[in-house]
Amino acid sequence: MSTVEAPPAPAARNRPPRHRRGRGENRGNAAAGSDAPHNLDASLAMRPTSVAPGSTPTAAPASNSNRGNRGRRGGPGRGGRRGGAQPMVNGTRAFGGQLTSTASPPPASENGSLAADAPVFVPGQPVASRARAPQAPRQRRMSKSQAPDIATRTHEDIANRQYECVICTNEVLPNSKIWTCKDCWSVLHLSCVKKWSKNEVSTIQQRASENGELPPPRQWRCPGCNLPKQELPDTYKCWCEKEIEPRSVAGLPPHSCGQTCSKPRAGHCPHPCELVCHAGPCPPCSHMGPTLSCFCGKEESTRRCQDTNYDGGWTCGQICGDILPCGEHACQRPCHEGLCGSCEVLIDSRCFCGKEQKPVPCFEREDEQESQLDGDIWMGSFDCGAECRRPYDCGIPDHFCESTCHTQDPKPPHCPFSPDVVTHCPCGKTPLSTLLEEPRVNCSAPIPRCQEKCQKTLPCGHLCQDVCHQGACSACRQIVEILCLCGRTSSSTVCHQGQEEPPSCMRICRANLNCGRHECGEHCCPGEKKASERQAAKRKNRAANAASRDENIEAEHICLKVCGRPLKCGTHFCAELCHKGPCSSCLEAVFDEISCACGRTVLQPPQPCGTRPPECRFPCTRQRTCGHPTQNHPCHQDDQPCPPCTVQVDKPCVCGKKTMKYQPCWFTEVKCGLPCGKKLKCGIHFCQKLCHRVGQCEDSATPCTQACGRKKTVCEHTCTDPCHTPYPCKETTPCQAKTFVTCSCQHQKQAVRCLASKTSEGNSTKVLECNDECLRLQRNAKLAAALNIDPATHLDDHIPYSQETLDLFKASPKWCQQQEREFRVFAADEKERRLRFKPMQASQRAFIHALAEDFGLDSESQDPEPHRHVSIFKTPRFVSAPMKTLSQCIKIRAAPVAAVSESSSSAKALVANADPYNAYLLTEPRFGLTIDELHADLNPEFTAAGFYNFEISFLPSGDIVVKPLPAHYISHQKLDADLSNIKLNISKKVSSLNLAKDTNLCAIDSNLNVLRREDEGASGSGGWSQVAKGAGRKVAPVMKDVGVKSSFTVLGTKSAKKVKKEVSSEETVEDWEREVEGWADQ
Repeated sequence: MSTVEAPPAPAARNRPPRHRRGRGENRGNAAAGSDAPHNLDASLAMRPTSVAPGSTPTAAPASNSNRGNRGRRGGPGRGGRRGGAQPMVNGTRAFGGQLTSTASPPPASENGSLAADAPVFVPGQPVASRARAPQAPRQRRMSKSQAPDIATRTHEDIANRQYECVICTNEVLPNSKIWTCKDCWSVLHLSCVKKWSKNEVSTIQQRASENGELPPPRQWRCPGCNLPKQELPDTYKCWCEKEIEPRSVAGLPPHSCGQTCSKPRAGHCPHPCELVCHAGPCPPCSHMGPTLSCFCGKEESTRRCQDTNYDGGWTCGQICGDILPCGEHACQRPCHEGLCGSCEVLIDSRCFCGKEQKPVPCFEREDEQESQLDGDIWMGSFDCGAECRRPYDCGIPDHFCESTCHTQDPKPPHCPFSPDVVTHCPCGKTPLSTLLEEPRVNCSAPIPRCQEKCQKTLPCGHLCQDVCHQGACSACRQIVEILCLCGRTSSSTVCHQGQEEPPSCMRICRANLNCGRHECGEHCCPGEKKASERQAAKRKNRAANAASRDENIEAEHICLKVCGRPLKCGTHFCAELCHKGPCSSCLEAVFDEISCACGRTVLQPPQPCGTRPPECRFPCTRQRTCGHPTQNHPCHQDDQPCPPCTVQVDKPCVCGKKTMKYQPCWFTEVKCGLPCGKKLKCGIHFCQKLCHRVGQCEDSATPCTQACGRKKTVCEHTCTDPCHTPYPCKETTPCQAKTFVTCSCQHQKQAVRCLASKTSEGNSTKVLECNDECLRLQRNAKLAAALNIDPATHLDDHIPYSQETLDLFKASPKWCQQQEREFRVFAADEKERRLRFKPMQASQRAFIHALAEDFGLDSESQDPEPHRHVSIFKTPRFVSAPMKTLSQCIKIRAAPVAAVSESSSSAKALVANADPYNAYLLTEPRFGLTIDELHADLNPEFTAAGFYNFEISFLPSGDIVVKPLPAHYISHQKLDADLSNIKLNISKKVSSLNLAKDTNLCAIDSNLNVLRREDEGASGSGGWSQVAKGAGRKVAPVMKDVGVKSSFTVLGTKSAKKVKKEVSSEETVEDWEREVEGWADQ
């Protein structure tokens, strides 16, 4: 028989650590951070129910626990173990947990690491394996408790760490703060159930506000039983709720205070629970109940408390025999609960007037009264309801008793019209003696009337205003103020009219009916005021967060329309009165078989209306229209399509130019991605839409909208208006194309709009005036010619930076260039006085300090590590930024002008790590060349190579960068190879149209900085290659706007200092190194 080891007895009471799922402590080894084992009560030790408590356990070796892997999806969690079978003992799950142990870990040599006893390694000989110590069998994990009652199962699972919170799925530990449901007895973490209740309350209130309804009171549902709860959980209590924040006590169940439970049991049991504070419901009472008599009181019985029916009592089965309320008969029912009821014995009885005689139940008979008529004497006991019609003593046939059945006397009643009875007129104000000369002789004589008003009180409360009359008074005709049905309007009318039918006003009632879908809409609704009061009370209860009560809808606001909404079956409609909430299920039934599409799965009748066809487990038998084999998929209905055919075939594109390979068979819109290229209806332009069907060109629905593109007659630019063929270009609006104007010496260059039209020449003939800088350059040229100096080879070898700055720059050129740019932007801004850099390393801060010293700025390091940063300040010793960049100075220092070969090798070293070529560089472009012209000329070559879009940009040096924009991602090496393949065609086109002097491949960054160019070794080349060689290039700077000078102006002569500084704001160029490149030799 299998045995299971129990955990060792605890040596001391230690509080177990709190474990959590996911990232945290004790991952993979529960005993890594603690030497003491967890302390558990001996009665709650983890063992299967099949093992006796008295069995002797064997020592368990130490093993790594899987406790830390319960938070992972792949690890063994609840629901079973992965990678192995669950240990079983006698057919039930056995203990499979891994407990901590004091055994020492295995030596390092057992794990294959370095050890002194390792065998000697001999080259060429196989490595001898070391003997491994036998590993102890893995200890099995404790399974869930199999106790028969909820309390014991809960205690054992919590103590054995097998109880999971249904909200977070983490274990409920003995030291966790908990909350328990009084309906399903689920145990949850207090923090989890707090969040759960708050989130559910807010969700219900939000849904109610979205539906326009009043929010319900603060209710939430237990996640274990889904039953509503009124009280929100707030404190941690013991099981019996006598102690708040209970402490763990050795020998007691988890979360128990140790006191007697004393909770009242279910029903009317008078004995409280006698167990120690426990989880779950209290067990049934085992005491004897009190002595109870039967319902009739004839017998007594004493039973166990749990078998005693406190609510219903018990019956002995004998005849009751109690006297009934009539006082004459006894109850013949068996011993019963409650009163005996009315007497149902039938008794022959006669009515009071003597006209009817029949058997009457005893409880319907009234008190017997004696009646006499014509010598007949009887005891009447009920009223037959017939009219008496007994003649009065006057003997006149028309005078008789008109009352209903009553007791009869031997003598006939006196006539109410006799002269001795009637002594006044009908109104009772005037005696008959004053109205008649002779008194009335008999009862048939007429009764005279006086001429006074009746003055009798009418039902409305007014007095009758008619003259003395016989019979009932007429309706009240007094004028009074009467309210309408809704009580909002009053009107003057005759009193009896208000009694018969109140007046109606034209006010329309807007109250919602009980269905919530319709409103009343009636004129002068009598229930409008009640509805207003009901809504006000409802809002008041909602504001006070009171419990909702059943709404008593007034009768006027009960919707009598038929609901008529479609039921879930989709065939019938709801026939009930209009109501709130969802309609009930369809009550119709289907008496036909309901089968799946293939007919192999059938539901037999009858079935509820709306029953869907059953899910079929057989494969679908439909054949594809394409002819390819069908994929294996389950049977489905006709309204659900089969999975698309994924067989790869060759299909022509929709435009018919290419046949695309490896296309899915189900794909109908195959496109090659090439532009259409067909000539449009205008006869000038071609369709630029990508692959499309025939007849869907750009002008299929609307006229051509492409730019005209024809050359204007007033300037060299093309027309940018939408296509207006066959009409000529209007040329009445100023041309908005970009052009350049220069001074007479070609030193200044400025980009302006053309603005030429039929009425104005625009800026085509505009010429800039030469400034002092132009005069200075002319003087320098004359002086160079007089001294026989070549300006192209003459260099200024002055370096305004320290050797430390240059050495730090060489270590990280790219990063240092970014910081230098920040310095120059800060130096050019007259308003900025302080610049703060981001936190950086010590070597980087050293470069900032050295560069600030070269610029004439003060620098200071602030804040401790790792937030230490550098701040620079402008002081009176700061004048301006150095004219040469650090890159230029590196070239000057590394390669003097005389050593051209060494300069070339240094330049190659600086650009060795540059990116591959990604653009074309057009040097010395034609004067007045525009982007639109260049785009129109180069578009065919780029389109033929697969580049449908390309970007054209002017550099500050005057060169042009043409960068292709691939339609999809390609690698840098592939782009370099494609540009090299089409360079010959681009160069021929540029040379034939005289667009630029030369075309070279180059590599640029996102800021249009030329990082590498193809002709970087040739003489006279510009850009970064020129800077790398250490030689400056004399290029006129491009001025952005008229009247605005560059941010990096060289103050070369005294005349330049006299230029007025009337600039409101200075622009910072993006490529500042190229901006100052042309001024390096001055």
